[in-house]
Amino acid sequence: MPQQTLASRVDRLERRVESLEALPERMDRLESQFLQFREEVRSEFYAVRAEIRAVDEGLRAEIRAGDEGLRAEIRAGDEETRRQMRVLHEDVIARLSLIQEPKGNRSAGHRGDSRPKKR
Repeated sequence: MPQQTLASRVDRLERRVESLEALPERMDRLESQFLQFREEVRSEFYAVRAEIRAVDEGLRAEIRAGDEGLRAEIRAGDEETRRQMRVLHEDVIARLSLIQEPKGNRSAGHRGDSRPKKR
């Protein structure tokens, strides 16, 4: 390597020191930008969380409303089933009472007249 003059070495050193002196100011600007970015990200995260919460609450409300409607349908179906069961039960009871009647009473009742005929 060739020997540099003292003046060129000092000149090079001065340029390095000047660029190093600018570093704190650049670091301050970078720190400020970073803090601003962090605040923006934080506020956006809060906004996203609020949106998710609102959508979640809306979905839960829809599900609850759907559940209530479904429950009402089930209750109505249960009532209809109970009504049909009562009708069938009454029908079975009526048929059983017919079966248990003596034969004479059943046939007499069907002729319409149980008196013996005159000759």
